[in-house]
Amino acid sequence: MLPQDLRDHLRLPVIASPMFLVSGPDLVLASCRAGVLGTVPALNQRTSEGFEDWLVRIDAGIRLMRQTTPDRKVAPYGVNLIVHRSNARLEADLEVCAKHRVPLIITSLGAVPELVAKVHAYGGRVFHDVINARHAKKAMDAGVDGLILVAAGAGGHAGTTSPFALVDEIRRFFPGTLCLAGSISDGRGVAAAQMMGADLAYMGTRFIATRESAADEAYKRMILDASAADVVYTPAVSGVHGNFLRESLVRAGLDPERMPAEKPKMDFGDEREAKAWRDIWSAGHGVGGITDVPATGELVDRLEAEYRAAIARFGAEAY
Repeated sequence: MLPQDLRDHLRLPVIASPMFLVSGPDLVLASCRAGVLGTVPALNQRTSEGFEDWLVRIDAGIRLMRQTTPDRKVAPYGVNLIVHRSNARLEADLEVCAKHRVPLIITSLGAVPELVAKVHAYGGRVFHDVINARHAKKAMDAGVDGLILVAAGAGGHAGTTSPFALVDEIRRFFPGTLCLAGSISDGRGVAAAQMMGADLAYMGTRFIATRESAADEAYKRMILDASAADVVYTPAVSGVHGNFLRESLVRAGLDPERMPAEKPKMDFGDEREAKAWRDIWSAGHGVGGITDVPATGELVDRLEAEYRAAIARFGAEAY
């Protein structure tokens, strides 16, 4: 179920996902201007003060867009908070989000009822990352408004369950908003996610290869050159299973065929954690369909054309 107030501000049912060291104010504002929901991880700024500066800039940008282009669908934005005991900034960053009344909070690595209550108190929504039904039920018990189903093939920390199975299983007990992540790189994938029962497509890797992305240019080129076979699923980078580009593992001195058996301790307060993600780059299986680095607005134009063509074709060819 997609709430009407959110639907009214979206040109397409798409969230540009929050990507560590990739998403920033430029990508968020370009996404919102194009009519898809832009998001950013709080930890992409190294201090809570710097994070608040970003929110001031994003709030002002969205406000100006809505004032100067009242006929345009300008999407809201969201912030990703890591709910993990090693994230010493969680409370401070949550207070900043409450101060700025961030419309959407995306939580990862922990669903906490108290956090959900604080966001609801100022009128915000909470969506939570999950990879299976057990995690989904815990998040539902915590009172979240939506679930982000991180299916097989998604970039970053991802699960291994087919999106068909994951959406069907969780939709059976969860009545809220469902977002689907996993190898969605074009408008046809957005339409397919809806046809499977999701309300929103959650797209990350495709938005790495945009002009407004803060990703290193070598990272963008690596995505253009990669195929699904070049993505390695391993817990050896951060301690949680995730998908990473094979070439970046090799450049970091690792053998993709013989990744370390011992998982590193996950610590989001450790500079080494950030360094690992600077040197080793994540991507989903959808890299094979990415062949250029357009402006975000140009990309969303293309996504919309593909999306509407897919819906028309399905309606015309359905048995």
